[in-house]
Amino acid sequence: MTLFFLRILFLIAGGLVGYQSFFVLWAPDKGYLGLIAGVAGALLIILSERVSKNISLRGLSSAVFGLVLGLLVAWLIRSLFDLIPSLDQNIKYISGLVITVILSYLGIVLSMRGRDEFNIIIPYVRFSRQDEQDEFLILDTSVIIDGRIVDIARTRFLSGSFIIPHFVLRELQHIADSHDPLKRARGKRGLDILNKLKKIPNVRIKIHQQDFPDIAEVDHKLVKLAKVLEAKVLTNDYNLNKVAAIQGVTVLNINELANTLKPVVLPGEEMDIKIVKEGTEHNQGVGYLDDGTMIVVDNSRHLLGKNVRATVTSVLQTTAGKMIFARMEQQGRNGKNRR
Repeated sequence: MTLFFLRILFLIAGGLVGYQSFFVLWAPDKGYLGLIAGVAGALLIILSERVSKNISLRGLSSAVFGLVLGLLVAWLIRSLFDLIPSLDQNIKYISGLVITVILSYLGIVLSMRGRDEFNIIIPYVRFSRQDEQDEFLILDTSVIIDGRIVDIARTRFLSGSFIIPHFVLRELQHIADSHDPLKRARGKRGLDILNKLKKIPNVRIKIHQQDFPDIAEVDHKLVKLAKVLEAKVLTNDYNLNKVAAIQGVTVLNINELANTLKPVVLPGEEMDIKIVKEGTEHNQGVGYLDDGTMIVVDNSRHLLGKNVRATVTSVLQTTAGKMIFARMEQQGRNGKNRR
């Protein structure tokens, strides 16, 4: 409503200026023509403002920068013409005009195409002093839904600002509005995780509005934004990890961090484990540690649902994490595990 009243006031002011201009400068008896002209001019300006509302400020600033650069180069070239005294003045004028128009157009077009790389000249995350160092960590959709980022943020192991791209928020909203109950629950969980992040003290979260309409895939948008901001991507998506690595973007993978922090288990160690399901091989049982590490125990298939004491025989590192292989301790005659 504020913009509406502002436009009404602008129409009134335009009409008064037009009336006054005609009354004083041209025809005092035809001030009504100035009133009509002033209102028409104000309407034309308001219409232009309405049409240009979708133009981003950063895109406009890039175009102005390109125009200024083109005019500067054109002025330098036209100055060279003055060093040729025998050159006809009309040729100088026409050549200078053509060069100015061409270079102005090229400057605007090239700056608009490369506006994503102008963050050094026109920073659009925040205006900051040059001597301030801040690290940007871009969160992708998967790491937000995963939820472990909240616990990591509380430990303060990660420094810098968390950047939430607007297209990631849009994807979360789309998932939360899905007709699939599982997807809807995941989307709502992601939005809840963001609210929890905001409530953590000393955690800086910035919603980044920049989008890349010419890029369809969200993963590729994340990589592009990371290159523009010189930021790191925080994810648990293995495919995004590979794509970013190919393009030289640093990725912090939470799954890799979790696997690294799992306790070291050496062959020969003993542990108590509950057999929860059958293994793929003959007479194998499978259990899990508290951190989710899978333990395959030989000769334990018949002990489903029971706790057994097993000795670690080997540890295998896979892309999905660690797998521990163990064997049951020898049983006594009473059928209980020997301690």
